[in-house]
Amino acid sequence: MTAAPHPGRTRRTVVLAALLALLAVAMLAGVGLGAVPVGPADIVRAIGRALAGEARVPGDAVIVDIRLPRVVLAALVGACLASAGVLYQALFRNPLADPYILGMSAGAGLGAVIALTLTASATALRFGVVPAGAFLGAVLTIVFVVRLASLRGALDVTSLLLAGVAISYVLSAMTSFVMVFFRESMTSVVFWMMGGLTAASWPYVWMVTPMLLAGIAVPLLSTRELNLMLLGEDRAAELGVDVERFKRVILAAGAVLVAAAVAVSGLIGFVGLMTPHMVRLALGPDHRVLLPASALGGAVVMVLADLVARTVLAPVEIPVGIVTALVGGPFFVWLLVRRNGHR
Repeated sequence: MTAAPHPGRTRRTVVLAALLALLAVAMLAGVGLGAVPVGPADIVRAIGRALAGEARVPGDAVIVDIRLPRVVLAALVGACLASAGVLYQALFRNPLADPYILGMSAGAGLGAVIALTLTASATALRFGVVPAGAFLGAVLTIVFVVRLASLRGALDVTSLLLAGVAISYVLSAMTSFVMVFFRESMTSVVFWMMGGLTAASWPYVWMVTPMLLAGIAVPLLSTRELNLMLLGEDRAAELGVDVERFKRVILAAGAVLVAAAVAVSGLIGFVGLMTPHMVRLALGPDHRVLLPASALGGAVVMVLADLVARTVLAPVEIPVGIVTALVGGPFFVWLLVRRNGHR
């Protein structure tokens, strides 16, 4: 006699399948909608010709070289931010933690601002230098914060949070100083810090993809440890988790994900906060399904947010960070009200 499927497992399968389907629809909409609408059949044929190396027809360049890399990059950035949000929420055991909580956004901002000022007269050079500067700034920030929080040997989560806040203030002040000193580059800096995917290209996609895979691979293989960390560090240690080592692994994985995202898209808030929380409400806290589902959910949110940013006031394009903030701000307030209501 065949055993009945577990209700929870069925629910998880349905949600994951729904997220995959929604991502496919969102990506089709992202490629198809714009100044020149393109039908799904034309999109599929254009991609097929590109993969087969066949001669292009008029319109293929818009699909393959402009819209498709932007939509794919939006999905990758959303997946990076949402996955990092899951990891930091597990590390701090707080659903209100977001990927920028340790000051990496400030570090990335300073690195990008320096790169923008150094390449003010060479626009083409910015496409390589600015992402590199943002990535380097984010990585150096998290390394310094971890070193600062572990001066006594153990990596205390509270010290880590305080160090991140302190360093974030210092780096933000340095960014403001650079912006004032190099006023001629201020417009470019402000638009970068608002977040956006206007510079999306296939090289950016190839750069972010391995970072997403590397940043999410180790946590996916360590979902048991992530679940145990929710019980508290002492209890996790009793159950066999090397807590100090695992905290550093999670921090490193999250840093790779955040650095990859901000390097190509600037500072985009709330995706890493609200997406994991919505998925957690639907599926529960089990990281075996929470992590991949959040990555899919983040990709969907980012693709749709970028679509709105491109089309709602066309031909004017809104920085996508503004769209996510307009949606994420009220969502964050709702989280606080809901949490205080439960208390």
